[in-house]
Amino acid sequence: MRVGIVGLPNVGKSTVFNSLTRAGAEAQNYPFTTIDPNLGVAVVPDGRLDALAEVMKSRRVVPATVDFVDIAGLVRGASAGEGLGNQFLGNIRECEAVAHVVRCFEDENVVHVHGGVDPGGDIETIQTELLLADLATIERRLDRTTKAAKSGDAKLKAEAEALVKLRDHLSDGDPARTFPKSEGAAEALGTLITAKPTLYVANVDEESVAEGNRYSAEVEKLAAREGAEAVRISARLEAEVLDLPDDEAREYMQMLGVEKTGFDEFVRSAYSLLGLITFFTAGEKESRAWTVRRGATVRQASGEIHSDMQRGFIAAEVGDWQDIVSAGSWSKAKEEAKMRLEGRDYLVRDGDTLLVRFNV
Repeated sequence: MRVGIVGLPNVGKSTVFNSLTRAGAEAQNYPFTTIDPNLGVAVVPDGRLDALAEVMKSRRVVPATVDFVDIAGLVRGASAGEGLGNQFLGNIRECEAVAHVVRCFEDENVVHVHGGVDPGGDIETIQTELLLADLATIERRLDRTTKAAKSGDAKLKAEAEALVKLRDHLSDGDPARTFPKSEGAAEALGTLITAKPTLYVANVDEESVAEGNRYSAEVEKLAAREGAEAVRISARLEAEVLDLPDDEAREYMQMLGVEKTGFDEFVRSAYSLLGLITFFTAGEKESRAWTVRRGATVRQASGEIHSDMQRGFIAAEVGDWQDIVSAGSWSKAKEEAKMRLEGRDYLVRDGDTLLVRFNV
């Protein structure tokens, strides 16, 4: 479950990545610093887990995580192989979602590949390259399907018609994720870069974190237009507070009028973008956050804890994390009838706390 961090060169991708994952990827002021993708893991901040661990007096706390991939900056012509474009596009295809970092700060000491700060133009450049790559994919598939449909197969004919509509949609400059769901094009959509859920990350200067600026406002407007999410973050601020003691970091952020950095919102948004939810297990030994896709059954979720639990699943005691915290312990929550027994087909909800009964 990976989120690929993409954008033009010198927009702050690697600095954002370093702040998220503490991975120490190289971040320099020239294009193509990142050639091979950097991989890192970011902890998903979750006060619910901390609260559970406190009432359960857990000796160990294990949060959920999101994998991030720092992908080298794309340039014009990437879809045709410019600037190692084929390699970069291949890296994006291996991710389940995309975080598109957009430069929303002015700094004459940081070179902009196109000469000036232009969030709309930057987004269009990246979008165009991704659309061109997707168009090439669809054209190849359409050619094969059209030839095969000459046999008279009704299913193939319907698929070819759906692919034509999808091709026209992409040609109009619209990403595949905004294409109406179609049975004939469903399989093809799964192969397209612009079908991936996308989060726009407006990288602003430190002074604009609290209120934003005209550049970040433009990013938010463009994201809303295509039904995507947007967050505001200052990569420089994240980097500056990363190594500061907590009290100094808080004082610095207060001076900027910021209660917290954009780190938490970014990670949580990326987590949500992947269609993930969190459930918990809690006890004196350990409290842990587990990750499943939204719509998973409790039996499937138990397999995240251990395959034996899924194989020998009997039932699960389920309680909302807040009820357990309010009661002060698992046993008291049971006494207050806040826990319930659920069977294998129960759909896990975000925030559920589980105790799985199984036998193997």
